[in-house]
Amino acid sequence: MKSNMARIYFNCPCSTTNGNNLYTMWRWIIFALVFVAGLVILIPWSNIFKISESETKENLHELHYGIVIDCGSSGSRIFVYYWPTHSGNPKDLLNIQQLVDDSGNAVVKKVSPGLSSFENNPDAASDHIKELLLYAQQYIPEKKHVETSLYVMATAGMRMLSQSAQQAILQDLQRDITKEFNFIATDNHFEVISGKQEGVYAWIAINYVLDRFSHSPTAFGSESATDNMLHSAEDSSSKHTRKRTVGIIDMGGGSVQIAFEVTSPRHIKEIPPSLLSEFNLGCEDSDEDHTYNVYVTTFLGFGANSARDRYEHMLVEQSSTRESLNGKQKAIKDVCLPAGMKYEEGDGQHKFIGQGDYEACKSALEPLMNLTIPCNQSPCSLNGIHQPHIDLSSLFYGFSEFWYSTEDVFRMGGRYSYKEFHEKAKEFCSTNWNILEERYKKKLYPKADDHRFRFQCFKSAWMTQVFHKGFSFPSDYEKLTSAQLVNGKDVGWTLGALIYKTRFLPLRDIERLKEIQLNQMSLQKQKASRTLDTSFLLIGCFIVVLAAIFVYMKWLKCCPRTADLPRVPSMSYFMTEQDQMEQGIQYVKSQGYVL
Repeated sequence: MKSNMARIYFNCPCSTTNGNNLYTMWRWIIFALVFVAGLVILIPWSNIFKISESETKENLHELHYGIVIDCGSSGSRIFVYYWPTHSGNPKDLLNIQQLVDDSGNAVVKKVSPGLSSFENNPDAASDHIKELLLYAQQYIPEKKHVETSLYVMATAGMRMLSQSAQQAILQDLQRDITKEFNFIATDNHFEVISGKQEGVYAWIAINYVLDRFSHSPTAFGSESATDNMLHSAEDSSSKHTRKRTVGIIDMGGGSVQIAFEVTSPRHIKEIPPSLLSEFNLGCEDSDEDHTYNVYVTTFLGFGANSARDRYEHMLVEQSSTRESLNGKQKAIKDVCLPAGMKYEEGDGQHKFIGQGDYEACKSALEPLMNLTIPCNQSPCSLNGIHQPHIDLSSLFYGFSEFWYSTEDVFRMGGRYSYKEFHEKAKEFCSTNWNILEERYKKKLYPKADDHRFRFQCFKSAWMTQVFHKGFSFPSDYEKLTSAQLVNGKDVGWTLGALIYKTRFLPLRDIERLKEIQLNQMSLQKQKASRTLDTSFLLIGCFIVVLAAIFVYMKWLKCCPRTADLPRVPSMSYFMTEQDQMEQGIQYVKSQGYVL
C-alpha cells in the first residue's frame, strides 16, 4: 500500500547556506546600529556650536528712535530719526536716518509762531509743542516711546529773550511734556543753543551724510583721492589716514555761519577759544579717530533779510541828508532792485525805486560787512573776526540762502561758478521790472515766491559779496556746492545735534551685545555638558549591544569560516514503500502487539 504522505524537510540552523545568510543579516543589523548611534551622538554635538540666531537677529535688527524739535524764530519744526542697533565695533558711529512715512515722505511737521512769541505767556508754550509730539508719536511703536530721547532746542528767536523768559518757557515745556508723553526728556534735553553750537551741528550733519566720518582709504564719487583723504597728523610718520571733511556756510534770514575743520596744529593754536570747537564723536574718550577741531563762528545781522533791513536803513539815512539840504522828499534810488521796480517799506513812509545796477549794488553793500574794523588777529573776515587760513582744495557746501539765491530764480543750484552766476544776476537786475513781473505771472519761476522774486537782485549781490569779500574765497574757487538735499536727504543741524547727543549710546549696545555673547557661551557650555552626559550613556548602551551580539553569535556558532562536509542522506531515502511497510510490521511485533 502506497502512502501519499508529503515530504517535509528541515534545514539545520547552522547549515552552511543558512549560516552565511544569518551572517549577512547580522552584518547589516550591526551597520544600521552603528549609523543610528553615530547620528544620535553627532547631532547634539553639532548643536553645541550653533549661536542663538533668533536672539542675535532680533537684537541686530531692533530699531531705536530719537526726536529733535527745532524751535526757530518763525516756528517750530519736529524731526524723527531712527537707527538700528550698533554694530558692536567701537570705531563705528550710529547709522542714524530720517524716518519716512509709507509714502516715502520725511516725518516732519511745522507749527507757527516761534517759541519766542510766548515770552509773556510761557504756560501756553507746551500746548504749542504738543501738536508736534502727537503727530510724531504715531510713527514710533508705542513700546519704544519709553526709550525714545526727545530734544527741544531753540535758536536765534529765543536767544533774543532775557534769561528769565527763556527759563520760564523751557520749564513749562519740560514739566508738561513729561506728564503727557513717555519720551526720555530730562532737564538738559531742553535748551537754547548758541550760534556756535548750531554751526557745529550743521557741520556734523553734512559730513555725516557724505560719509566723511568713516575712515576708509578708498576715495568715492567723482572727487579725487587727494580731495577725500587727509592725514590726522602733519608728520609723515603718522599711519592713521581719514577722509577729508567739508566746510559749510549757512546763510539764513538773520545770521550767517561758517564752519570748517582745522588740521594744522599751528593754526589751531592761533584760533581764539571762542571760535574753536574741539569734540569727539566716538563713543569712547580714547577714540582719537573721531576727534575734530572745527573753526565756527556766527555773524548776527548778516543774514539776507537782516542785511536788507540794514541796507534800507543806510539808504534812508543817506537820502535824509540829501533831502534836508534840498528840502524835498523823493523816492529813494535803489541800485539793488530791478530797473523800474517800485517798493514801499513798512507803512509807506519810505519809497524805493529800482535802478537795476548789479555792479553798483555790490559796491554799495561792502560797508555793511564791516571789513574796515580793526583786526586784532589777522587774517580776519566779516566784522573784524579772525578767520584762519582756508585750504582752497577743500570742498564747501552752502545752505539756505546759497541754495535759494542760485536755484529758485536762476535754476543754478549745485556746483557754483562765480562767472556764470554773476552774468545771470547782472542780466536779471538790469531787466525792466514790467518784463520780469509779466514772466512771474506766467509762472516761469515756480520755485520763487513773491518776496524771493522781488529781492533776488539784492540777495544775489549780498550772497556773493559775503562769500568772496567777507570770507575771502577767490572768484575762481569752484569747490562750493549750494544744496538743500544731499544724497536725497534734507540735511539740517538737527541731524548733527542728534549725532552729537547720542554719541555715547553705542556703549550701551556694545555692552548688550557682549552680554548676549556671554549668555550664549554659557548656554553652549550647558548644552555641551548635557550632551556629554547623554553621549556617554549612548556609547555605553552601544557597547553593551555590540557585546551581546558578539556573545550571541559565538554561542550559535552559525557562521563557520570553513566549508561544511557534504550532507549524507538517511537510509529511509533508499527504501521502497514495500520495504518500509515490512520494517514497520516487524517493529510493531517487537513491541508485543498481535496483528
